[in-house]
Amino acid sequence: MSSIKSNTFKLKHLPSLIVDTYKAWEANDPFRLSAVVAYYAVLSLPGLLVIIINLVGYFWGVEIVQGQLTNEISRALGSDAAASIQTMMVETQNTEKSTLATILGIGTLIFGATGVFYHLQLSINQIWKISSENNMSFGKMLLDRARSFAFILAIGFLMLISFLITTAISVLNGYIRSLLPDLIVYIAFILDFLVSVGIITVLFALIFKFLPDAKIKWKTVWIGAIITSVLFVFGKFLLGLYFGQANPGSTYGAAGTIVLVLLWVSYSCLILFFGAQFTWVYAERYGFGIKPSSKSD
Repeated sequence: MSSIKSNTFKLKHLPSLIVDTYKAWEANDPFRLSAVVAYYAVLSLPGLLVIIINLVGYFWGVEIVQGQLTNEISRALGSDAAASIQTMMVETQNTEKSTLATILGIGTLIFGATGVFYHLQLSINQIWKISSENNMSFGKMLLDRARSFAFILAIGFLMLISFLITTAISVLNGYIRSLLPDLIVYIAFILDFLVSVGIITVLFALIFKFLPDAKIKWKTVWIGAIITSVLFVFGKFLLGLYFGQANPGSTYGAAGTIVLVLLWVSYSCLILFFGAQFTWVYAERYGFGIKPSSKSD
């Protein structure tokens, strides 16, 4: 790792930080880590959809939430994948079961939905050099699953806030359009970008602070989360263009949607893991450090 005399971050340090981050990120085999998380994301998808739709739909309306999710998925993966996932949403909402089957189904959904966060936790632990040895007890597994479920609830809460902010921005855009009709397109784009970065920054900050088995200072968390969220928003835009133009899932027929989800999550995780690696490099270089928490000792 490059040596820096100053213990305070300066803008001129950024190139060497990026170089060190890339070297450490590549050494951690991020493509394998991303593939693992993507696999569990596909398995978690039905459970995640059910929990998020019902949680946010309780306040906002199930049909509205389904519509918003379909629009976001369409932007990210294309209309065909969005239609397939929308069918999955409808089917999971319309299934009628007995009380026992419902209870077992809820348990299965929660266990499945938390899988992606559990393996995301293991991956960030590896990137941050937090040992997972002697840390695989049944109680620890339940605790990790509970934390993963808390992140699903956090996503639902952030989605609810996002819907409220989006509604407020729509009202504001109508007012601005009456005053500055020629600038509304640019203003709307900037507001949408800032909201996206803000919401995703909070999510990444929560992930870096509470998901890994580590102690990390909030100052480091926010810097890493901001870097990661900016990269993620631009990456999401580029992935949308790629999937829209290349349509890589078209050659897989009925399995195309699953392939697209795997690719999207895998590519997104590469960005997330780069941000996590940057956070680790920043913490090590400027003396903050990332230490194992008591629950992983």
